[in-house]
Amino acid sequence: MDGDPPLLIVDAANVVGSVPDGWWRDRRGANERLRDSLIPLRDNGLPSLSGPIEVVLVVEGAARDVAGVEGVRVVSAPGSGDDAIVDLVRSAPSRHCVVVTADRELRARVTEFGADLLGPRAVR
Repeated sequence: MDGDPPLLIVDAANVVGSVPDGWWRDRRGANERLRDSLIPLRDNGLPSLSGPIEVVLVVEGAARDVAGVEGVRVVSAPGSGDDAIVDLVRSAPSRHCVVVTADRELRARVTEFGADLLGPRAVR
């Protein structure tokens, strides 16, 4: 490890889509609510990942213009959110990376680069 805090990368589309709460009527708003709910994690971490951590929310499509806030960096995927997540993991080989998603294909791709996995419930 290089001294940087663990990197928690959240697949916004997958996590937002995991709860049928009408998110499809306001994708941007649903992603902003998710972003805001992640803010405390920077300092507090999760039961399985002690804080402080760096929190990154990867957004795509209709949520692409969601802005970052203090405590949560937002990465707007120019194409596939999955590809952006893989790129983030790949670009941090010496960091402990944890990806939050239930997407099986994405889970397989990021574990090839050493990332750990959590399901959407970990952050909902």
